[in-house]
Amino acid sequence: MGPLLDVAALRAAYGQAEVLFGVSLSLRRGEVAALMGRNGAGKSTTLKAIMGMLVPTGGRVTFEDRAVTGWEPFRIARLGLGYVPEERRIFTDLTVAENLEVGRKGPAIGQGPTDGREAWTPERLFSIFPNLAEMRGRRASAMSGGEQQMLTIARTLMGNPHAVLLDEPSEGLAPVIVEQMAEAVLRMKREGIAVLLSEQNLGFAAAVCDRAFVIEKGTIRFEGTMAELEANDAVREAYLTV
Repeated sequence: MGPLLDVAALRAAYGQAEVLFGVSLSLRRGEVAALMGRNGAGKSTTLKAIMGMLVPTGGRVTFEDRAVTGWEPFRIARLGLGYVPEERRIFTDLTVAENLEVGRKGPAIGQGPTDGREAWTPERLFSIFPNLAEMRGRRASAMSGGEQQMLTIARTLMGNPHAVLLDEPSEGLAPVIVEQMAEAVLRMKREGIAVLLSEQNLGFAAAVCDRAFVIEKGTIRFEGTMAELEANDAVREAYLTV
């Protein structure tokens, strides 16, 4: 069986400015992989191009054995790919409970909603994010940035995705919230959900990820296990240190 998500020679641009130059990476079923690099390296652009938020100018994206290059985001989401943007994009006028209901989706195209896994419900999500359980009736506008990030992840899981693209999950969050984020990612892995996360924090990535891809100036510079990345001083110095 091939990878759940396969990205081959992906290219993307903003107007005339090309940003991705042949990015290739893959995500296996049930694994957590990190796309690492400095600010501006192309991490978020890669996730947006995979999800259809930015139409690729070249290359191929395959998800669930379907070529989805250039598909509209809602069609890719219906196949079972979730996306958690760095900007969160929650509905601030709705409560926590209402935001979760907005995220509820029917079965993915051509298959059951969870591939035999237990469907996500608010109560199951509250077991991962107890903070949300305590504020289920609170409007999202009254939540902290970290709480909003939790809500965004929980809302995405309500769609019962087979894989999740997670953009900068630990950026700017308090250490206690980062710990809860790490536990959420590990819980997704235990549930069989594959995760591709973009990240700058090597400690966070090392705690949750199996493999890593390092990107710099829109090109993949390293691919290997997290242990191999941690042991490679030259790669970390060249592409990850500030």
